[in-house]
Amino acid sequence: MTRHFLGIDVGTGSARAGIFDRSGRLVATDRADITLWREAGDIVEQSSEDVWRAVCRSVRGAVGKAGIAPDSIAGIGFDATCSLVVLGSGGAPLAVGPSGDPARNIIVWMDHRAVDQARRINRTGAKVLDYVGGTISPEMETPKLLWLAENMPRSFADAWQFLDLTDFLTWRATGSLARSTCTVTCKWTYLGHEDRWDADFFRAVGLGSLADEQFRRIGTEIVPGGTRLGAGLTAEAASDLGLTSGTSVAAGLIDAHAGGVGTVGARGAAGTVLTRMAYVFGTSACTMTTTTEPTFVPGVWGPYFSAMVPRLWLNEGGQSVAGAAIDHLIQMHPYSAQATEAAGRDQRLPSDWLASEVEVRGGAGMIKELVGELHVVPEFLGNRAPFADPDARALIAGLDMRADLESLLALYLAGLCGLGYGARQIVRAQHDKGIAIDTIVVSGGAAQSRLVRQVLADTTGLTVAASASPEPVLLGSAMLGAVASGDHVSVAEAMEAMSALGEIHTPHAALAGWNEKRFAAFEALQQVGRSIRAARADV
Repeated sequence: MTRHFLGIDVGTGSARAGIFDRSGRLVATDRADITLWREAGDIVEQSSEDVWRAVCRSVRGAVGKAGIAPDSIAGIGFDATCSLVVLGSGGAPLAVGPSGDPARNIIVWMDHRAVDQARRINRTGAKVLDYVGGTISPEMETPKLLWLAENMPRSFADAWQFLDLTDFLTWRATGSLARSTCTVTCKWTYLGHEDRWDADFFRAVGLGSLADEQFRRIGTEIVPGGTRLGAGLTAEAASDLGLTSGTSVAAGLIDAHAGGVGTVGARGAAGTVLTRMAYVFGTSACTMTTTTEPTFVPGVWGPYFSAMVPRLWLNEGGQSVAGAAIDHLIQMHPYSAQATEAAGRDQRLPSDWLASEVEVRGGAGMIKELVGELHVVPEFLGNRAPFADPDARALIAGLDMRADLESLLALYLAGLCGLGYGARQIVRAQHDKGIAIDTIVVSGGAAQSRLVRQVLADTTGLTVAASASPEPVLLGSAMLGAVASGDHVSVAEAMEAMSALGEIHTPHAALAGWNEKRFAAFEALQQVGRSIRAARADV
């Protein structure tokens, strides 16, 4: 019987499942939507029960499409957004927000309710902060935990476990409370290179109760991604998923890091694992680079030891909104309804339909003529890297009175350019600290567009490589399952055996000068935004 591996990816809006063979060939995929609740005060929540139901639907759908026997799946890997799951006694969900609804027990990664808590944590100047780029983000779990302790003390006190969403999924699948080195090192201030929590830090920031109880609610067993957990799938989880009990389940990764595993070690001539930067382009964008020694880059998270590629250090940057920023720009435009209707007729997303319209007009090579004088800094939800500025906001310059398709295309392309220039700043910040990057390897839904990849190459001035796999994030998780099952002895071996680079994009030389000028304008607009905020603060 052919052995297969299942990758499960839980993003902001959906759960997806992908089935792969030992060589990394995609056999089938399926997806199911996840409910998202938004409230005033930057509150964004989900339900762990709803997430699990979506996972089960997507897995059953993928197995059915593949036409394979459930017992041919030898290993399962999970990845998910870095969202905080709160469970009470017996694993029951607990309320985490003003609604008081216990079903809504996940504080989503993009929830920014804990901005004040993050500021206060940063003012401690704790040594732990050196390993998150010098500044902790409200998107990380420690500020969210502090918000809960201060604003919902009953939920905080009653919590049995606080878990990153990936670790919730592996617990639900296996009953194991082991946490992934990836999740706790990147988002919870676990010191992976020293294999310990810093009790003094937790006491200093107001979370001393977690230290006093020896961290039993946030993780006492920390294992690398790909480690086989417990006895595999429990009978209950196997019944939910339509799979076989005892199937190997791997410790998982954050979703972006699964995309990194699925791309940075791929076979191909462009770059190496040490000169490639993974760019995972979804609702948000994450950038990941690996080094042999720790490199401290202000405003770029890390360095994290063994958080993505075993035994290597990881630096993680990114943009708080990326695909979501493009969607928001489109929705703001007067021509949005017509574009959405046209995209619907083709059964496409509006952004994909606009990309095809750009291609009809000459593609990325015609961007200078299509964009005109429009400039966008798409920081609607702050700057994650390299400025670690959650208060930054988007700016648009050069708007006129047009309301037609051509002006929407200009706004769409200017937004893509803005994301590219943000990535360029992250590359520059790392280069200034000695991290040499020559290739960007892309994954995520938005990166499937040839236009997007070429614009990213042109705006950063770097080679951009796609994955040969249509689903590199799911592939990265499936690799973890292949390691947990013993079919590959290590993540490094699985990366080499199961992934390869696809289409390569190099920068248009004719656009280099134009992009230099627009990059300067991008940075000038950012500075204007800072000046406006500073002036407002003085009033």
